[in-house]
Amino acid sequence: MRRHKRSLFSSLFLFLLLSSPCVTYASKTNNYEVSILFSWIHSSPNSSFLPDWNNHDPNPCKWTSIKCSLLGFVTEINIKLITLQIPILTNLSSFQSLQTLVISGANLTGTIPTDIGDCAGLRIIDLSSNTLVGHIPRNIGNLKNLEGLILNNNLLTGKIPIEIGSCISLKSLILFDNHLQGFIPPELCKLSGLEKLRIGGNSDLSGNIPAELGELENLILLGLAETNISGSIPASIGKLIKLQTLSIFTTMVSGEIPPEIGNCFELRNLHLYKNNLSGSIPLEIGNLKKLEQLDLYENRLTGVIPEEIGNCRGLIYLDFTSNYLSGTIPLSLGSLTELHGITFSHNNLSGSIPPNLSDAKKLNNLSLDNNQISGLVPPELGQLSMLKIGTNSSLIRLRLGGNMITGQIPAGIANLKNLTFLDLANSILLGTIPLEIGNCTELQFLDISNNFLQGALPNSLSTLSKLEQLNLSNNRLNGQIPASLGQLESLNKLSLSKNYFSGSIPSALSQCSNLQLLDLSSNQLNGSIPMELSQIEKLEIALNLSFNLLSGSIPPQIWTLTKLSTLDLSHNKFGGDIAPIDGLVNLVALDISYNNFTGYLPDNNFFRQLPLVFLAGNEGLCSSGKDSCFKTAQPDKNGDYGENSSWILRLSLSVLITLAVLMTVMGIIALWCTRNTIRADDDFESGDDSWSWHFTPFQKLSFSVDEVLRSLVETNVIGKGCSGVVYRADMVNDKIIAVKELWPSAIYKNSGFRDCFSAEMTILGSIRHRNIVRLLACCWNKTTRLLVYDFMSNGSLEYGYMTKITEKSDVYSFGVVMMEVLTGKQPIDPTIPGGLHIVDWIRQESIKVDVLDQTLRSQPDSEIDEMRRVLSIALSCVNLKPDDRPRMKDVVTMLDEIRKEREEYPRVDVLINEPSTSSSTTAVQKLCSESNNSIISASSLLN
Repeated sequence: MRRHKRSLFSSLFLFLLLSSPCVTYASKTNNYEVSILFSWIHSSPNSSFLPDWNNHDPNPCKWTSIKCSLLGFVTEINIKLITLQIPILTNLSSFQSLQTLVISGANLTGTIPTDIGDCAGLRIIDLSSNTLVGHIPRNIGNLKNLEGLILNNNLLTGKIPIEIGSCISLKSLILFDNHLQGFIPPELCKLSGLEKLRIGGNSDLSGNIPAELGELENLILLGLAETNISGSIPASIGKLIKLQTLSIFTTMVSGEIPPEIGNCFELRNLHLYKNNLSGSIPLEIGNLKKLEQLDLYENRLTGVIPEEIGNCRGLIYLDFTSNYLSGTIPLSLGSLTELHGITFSHNNLSGSIPPNLSDAKKLNNLSLDNNQISGLVPPELGQLSMLKIGTNSSLIRLRLGGNMITGQIPAGIANLKNLTFLDLANSILLGTIPLEIGNCTELQFLDISNNFLQGALPNSLSTLSKLEQLNLSNNRLNGQIPASLGQLESLNKLSLSKNYFSGSIPSALSQCSNLQLLDLSSNQLNGSIPMELSQIEKLEIALNLSFNLLSGSIPPQIWTLTKLSTLDLSHNKFGGDIAPIDGLVNLVALDISYNNFTGYLPDNNFFRQLPLVFLAGNEGLCSSGKDSCFKTAQPDKNGDYGENSSWILRLSLSVLITLAVLMTVMGIIALWCTRNTIRADDDFESGDDSWSWHFTPFQKLSFSVDEVLRSLVETNVIGKGCSGVVYRADMVNDKIIAVKELWPSAIYKNSGFRDCFSAEMTILGSIRHRNIVRLLACCWNKTTRLLVYDFMSNGSLEYGYMTKITEKSDVYSFGVVMMEVLTGKQPIDPTIPGGLHIVDWIRQESIKVDVLDQTLRSQPDSEIDEMRRVLSIALSCVNLKPDDRPRMKDVVTMLDEIRKEREEYPRVDVLINEPSTSSSTTAVQKLCSESNNSIISASSLLN
């Protein structure tokens, strides 16, 4: 009976509840929320990604990305990684039960609505990774329940509102990678519960780090990197006893590292690199027992590395590169059993390498290059080998170059089975290359150049099947070059220059099919060039055989090296004709001076612009630079042009006839195109859909496609490139844009262009980076493709880009940058004759001294030659055919070659009892003087 009454009561209560005015109100509100959400999502061109959003539903509670309360009110909107391309939904204040608002990676446009501060129940706001602009609304400070405000990776401007300090429940404030300005508001110290504060990546954020931040006692992560903040790191940072990560890198922060930082006992990651920090490393860092990463590189730190660092038992990575640290390497580092990497390169460290570093069994990167370290390479380092796969690391990178290390290369290095990178260059190593080095079968990079090594090359080098770069230049190695080196199929760079190798060049080197650079210069090699070398199709950076005793003629097969950019055969005994070189169509640098070449020069632009100094010393070679020296102007035995003249006449007539026919055909085509264009315009004006324009905006725009089209007139042209013509367009709202019209040849290159174009535009429209021009929109019809960009007053690198962005596009851009550096001109510069783009101008002028910046032309001839070689590399980077451009790593290698030739380390001849005209100190001073006097060098382009 009781059970029956209870059931009756429950039914009656449910009936009353459903009949109440509150439920009726809820139903109406639910329908209103459905209407707002449905209208908003269907304003997006990609609404199909949320197909179950249906305006006929009584509420949105079953929709994807939506959650509701028991009464059916929306409590959560969670949309991630769907490209909506619309502003954030309006009337946010209508969602009174909303607690979570997450619309991330959706390419939202426009501003953050001000009524967001009226959603009193909001706990999480995540609008990250969009294209939102404008200021952060101040009334966000009204949200007392807000726990997370995540607005990173947008285009927000203005100051960080001080009102955020009123969000007393806030735990995460994430604003990095925007365009915020002003100071860090001290009012943030009111957020006593704040755990994460990330405001880095705002380059206009300035001022000092507020000492008040030390009051945030619950802070776990503090990120202020890549900003313009200055001043010193406040001592109050030591109050953050729960701090685990401190990132203040790439800023203007100066002064000393406060010793109070040693009170942050929970600190695991300390990133203070690329600042202006000075003074010594505080001993108190040794208190940080949980520290795992300590990055202090590229500062101005002085003094010694404190032994107390050995107390940081959890350390994994330690990087002090590019400071002014002195003293010895602490012995205590050997006790750090978790240590994976030690990088102390480019300091003033002295003393010897501690043998007990071998106790750090997990060490896989030891970089001590470019210091004043002396003594021997400890044989104990060979103990850093893998003990058991999967449980221990082994040393994989060992960089000790640029020191004063002497003695022999220890045979124990063969124990480093996983070693991939070995740099012992620029030291005082003696003896021979150990036979055991062949046991390092994982080795990919081996540089022992600029030492005093003697003896023959061990055949065991041929077992290094993964070796990609081998540099043994500038030693005292002798004997023949082993034919077994041909087994190194992965090798892409081989430099054996400046040694005493003799005998012939082994033809087996042709088996190194991936070789891109071969330098055998400055040896005692004899014989001829093996014709098999022409089989190395990837030999595209350089072939240098200069300063040897080589003879014979240039093999005719050399023309197959069509990608080769630099050829140096100077100072040998070569003879015969140089006609085979004419086939090297990608050549940008050539030196055949001081040989016995005879005959005439190939008649092409390259040879007509080649400086005579690179042809000198060949008595039988016609190299005066006059027309008579070129092959097509060759006279016969009677002193006239005989058959040559007749042949030239026939060729000229053929060319003229062909040109006449082509001009006639082109005239007909032009007439046909004009008529079709007129017809197309008529169809467009009459509304013919087949010629209608399609317009896709990627941002919120205040102009129409009609305004864009009206700007495509000749007077607005600001440049032309290999993929299209660029117009400047002034919109009625005073906004200036750049419109790129792609050449028809680019449009119809393949039948799949429409899909490719659409896909690329979708990608480019979503990309946002401060160094990339923003794509605003694209529009197209059957015959034309237009790209609409933000206008850049100083020109742009989009001239080298095809519609498909590839690595070779980056190479083109880098080539343009090199041209700008060397010429002192912008890509589009009013001082360039004929209104040419910088690329077209330098192609036309080649590598003449006249193209260099006037402030550089007074430099010594050696430096002028270096600049011209860099300019030659730049020309190869902007090749009209992307496939013929070098890869970026090849560019780096070529520049590095120039740098190494220039930064020749002085020999310490005293150590081997040979006469010397000057002391090593004088040589170092001279080298430094030459380096300091250089205004531009290849190395500056690599830094």
